Amino acid sequence: MEADIQQWHTDSGTKVLFVERNELPIVDLRVAFDAGSARDGEHPGLARLTSELLLEGTEAKDAGEIARFFERYGARVSTNSSRDTGDISVRSLSDSARLEPVIEQLAAVMQGASFPDDALERVRLQMLLGLQQAKSSASDQAERAFTRAIYGDHPYASPPSGTIASVEALERQAVIDFHKRHYTANNAVITLVGALTRERAEVIAEQLATALPAGQALSPLPEVEQPSGAETVRVPFEAGQTHVLVGQPSVRRGDEAYYPLYVGNHMLGGGGLTSILAERMREERGLSYSSSSRLSTGAQRGRFQMATQVKNEALGEALEVLRGSFAELRDEGPSEERMEASRRNITGSFPLQLDSNRDLLGYVSSIGFHDLPHDYLAQFMERVEAMDRQAVQQALRSQLDPERMITVLVGPDAIINGVD
Repeated sequence: MEADIQQWHTDSGTKVLFVERNELPIVDLRVAFDAGSARDGEHPGLARLTSELLLEGTEAKDAGEIARFFERYGARVSTNSSRDTGDISVRSLSDSARLEPVIEQLAAVMQGASFPDDALERVRLQMLLGLQQAKSSASDQAERAFTRAIYGDHPYASPPSGTIASVEALERQAVIDFHKRHYTANNAVITLVGALTRERAEVIAEQLATALPAGQALSPLPEVEQPSGAETVRVPFEAGQTHVLVGQPSVRRGDEAYYPLYVGNHMLGGGGLTSILAERMREERGLSYSSSSRLSTGAQRGRFQMATQVKNEALGEALEVLRGSFAELRDEGPSEERMEASRRNITGSFPLQLDSNRDLLGYVSSIGFHDLPHDYLAQFMERVEAMDRQAVQQALRSQLDPERMITVLVGPDAIINGVD
């Protein structure tokens, strides 16, 4: 899968990536800042709150006026906050009469976000409501406990949505300071995909970068340490099912081991109903209708996790199947038949993930933010097609260790304390 990615820097030093696509008269644009929850410091939830407030007003326009302006020109604008980044994205028609006012307004929003008190309180209440609701969600409780356990005191352990206490304590000045420090030209990557010429893309990128204060790039996040040993974390929660997460930190974005780990994860539980966990947990034993595995990466180590939810009385058997399936794949390697099926599935479906400008935008933005090679997408397909079972087994053995796996159990106290 080829994507002709062009790259340059604006006069103020902002990295820009551009892919020209003229099939539709549409432009998708994203400005990604090193402003995710890993930068929250002593204020969990601060990055999320800042992101949610970016479109809530400037000195010239309130939130309603900003929203109506973008709607008038048929543009869609949104913000997002993850562990690594805070993003602002726009989709607009490429016609100059529509696109130019949209870019002008986007620049004004990035430059002059005013974080009004009333909007801050409204968004704070929304975040608090979400946190209250999460208390009654076993899956949310499992996610929080798992993240804390695998990341320890690393910044990745900071919950993106914060805690009730931390969100209640957040002040407007903290939001202003976070925005000033992190939403800067030297801390941003601009990505454009769509019906533009290189010349127009350069003008747009300069306009956006000029609207930002220069700032300084942040220091890299510290490395993620692997857990010192296996551990089981138990979270009492009265329900008819127990939620289970098993895993550990994986690899960082751009690590060579990512490719064979991706294929291994696809076979284990990332390939849907054809994966090992789905077959054994659902088809063969009827233990769970929802069993999977996931591999993610980041600026530092992401995560590998196996997940399921099972009837309480089946917890012990389910843990045996989860752990046993992983151990078998790691120790014995995959069969050639399963390898070939996974290769075909991955290479057949991957181009569909890049079918739209918006999908491609996400990949190209990640390439820019994580300093990946421009041929990363083509390289991914080539690596998967050339992958053999020995490479998968070697990656699983070198990167994932059952003796360092964290297990999180969220369910009735008597049930979760009755298993190891």
